[in-house]
Amino acid sequence: MNQWRKSSFSDGAGGSNECVEVARPHDAPVGIRDSKSPDTGHLHVPASAFAAFTRTLK
Repeated sequence: MNQWRKSSFSDGAGGSNECVEVARPHDAPVGIRDSKSPDTGHLHVPASAFAAFTRTLK
């Protein structure tokens, strides 16, 4: 998996560091994992499904 990224907002007030991390290799499914437990595994979803998901959140 390429470099994992998370929102800059996850380091916000109150010291909360709970967030999901996302990795998107070129021409491959998007990886999603829990930032608190990065070694417990991750999900893979098609890039098109992840794009639709993020559009819905905005």
